[in-house]
Amino acid sequence: MKLFDPRNHHLSARHRKIHATTELLYNFVDFLAALLFVIGSVLFFSESTTYLGTWLFLIGSILFGTRPTIKLWRELLYLREGIDPDAPPSQDTSDLRLN
Repeated sequence: MKLFDPRNHHLSARHRKIHATTELLYNFVDFLAALLFVIGSVLFFSESTTYLGTWLFLIGSILFGTRPTIKLWRELLYLREGIDPDAPPSQDTSDLRLN
């Protein structure tokens, strides 16, 4: 199995669940980071709230930095599953629920 191969999330039902969970987390972090940047930008309009705006920019930047970490974590989870990439994809969808 190659890292960051887009076919990896189709290898099994477990791989599809990992993909769905990490994509949900990735999008949540992405949205939250963008929201903090917008709020931080608005806070920069007033000198009295610039300090708070700076902190929101910093937190948003850290969140943007976690995005590639989430993708790498997903790939490591795929590797841990250890499915043979030459095996046909599983048709079992029973464990696709995000518990």
